[in-house]
Amino acid sequence: MNPKETIKGRGAQQNVHNRFFSEIHETRDDFLEFCRVEGEEADQNRTQYLPIFPKTIVNKVTSPDVGMQYSMNPYQGCEHGCIYCYARNSHEFWGYSAGLDFERKILIKKDAPKLLEAKLKSKNWKACTIVLSGNTDCYQPAEKKFKITRACLEIFLKYRHPVAIITKNSLILRDLDLLKELHKYGLVGVNVSITSLSEETRRILEPRTATIKKRLETIRVLSENKIPVNAMLAPIIPGINSHEIMNLAKAVSEAGAISFAFTVVRLNGAIGQIFTDWIRKTLPDRADKVLHQIEACHGGTLNDSRFGVRGRGDGKIAKQIHDLVRIARHMYFKDQVFPKLNTSLHEEYKKGQLRLF
Repeated sequence: MNPKETIKGRGAQQNVHNRFFSEIHETRDDFLEFCRVEGEEADQNRTQYLPIFPKTIVNKVTSPDVGMQYSMNPYQGCEHGCIYCYARNSHEFWGYSAGLDFERKILIKKDAPKLLEAKLKSKNWKACTIVLSGNTDCYQPAEKKFKITRACLEIFLKYRHPVAIITKNSLILRDLDLLKELHKYGLVGVNVSITSLSEETRRILEPRTATIKKRLETIRVLSENKIPVNAMLAPIIPGINSHEIMNLAKAVSEAGAISFAFTVVRLNGAIGQIFTDWIRKTLPDRADKVLHQIEACHGGTLNDSRFGVRGRGDGKIAKQIHDLVRIARHMYFKDQVFPKLNTSLHEEYKKGQLRLF
């Protein structure tokens, strides 16, 4: 591989055509921020932080195989730059590319705490776990500057409402004080994503994420503070990290995770083109093998959109992955169950508030 052919510090190596627009629209250079990755010369295109003002922040999840009913995302787009990320496609709805735009143009929802509070105060709202980061990571680099996620956690605590978090950033430990308070009432669970134990793999797959060492330490600190942690070993990519399943399960178990979940990678929408371009530039010697093995998990294509199958895959390679997962769970997580979060306190809180009037 010729280093000059790749954009350092980014996952995607190109912007792909937005299927909803004839061309990508120009945006204002608000909230400019430049981020360098450790030990590498990052690309010179600055990350733009662009404020947006949605009318709602809590989204109902209608897909039957996702495992959550409601989600909220303080940020749209993600500077982590994970090359496989399914959320890339959602950036097209805003007029941007799912490629480099997804990593460089981060939309900031500053009103998220206010919108969340209005939702939780609604007479029609019944307590149900809301997942922070159902789409993009709520602890991505932008959070260090804007602190929207922290403000939302304060709202969840105030209204005694359950919240789950998905992240691959150790920045979550900044909010350990709030997480400990939420846990006192059984209101929080954390999912820490870790896809490899190899820093080399991490750096090319997820260029601006926390190191593997920091993620394992994050699991350890959260667990030591009794906060339940589920490890997200996702996605499993044949030929890249599929051989690590047993070692990953052992490592997150030893760090204190109660359980782990996984998905088999699928490259839907624009992600197929972005991933293919990336792997041919980054891992050219393995590109064909990896792409063919992904296709073997999805009936000969890079993506299968069928509910219940799309994230699990099928075929011989997918079966091998499932067999390893089953063995890993038996060896390292036998009889462990991730706790259900408490939904009763929020209703009691609302009744108490109503009695004041």
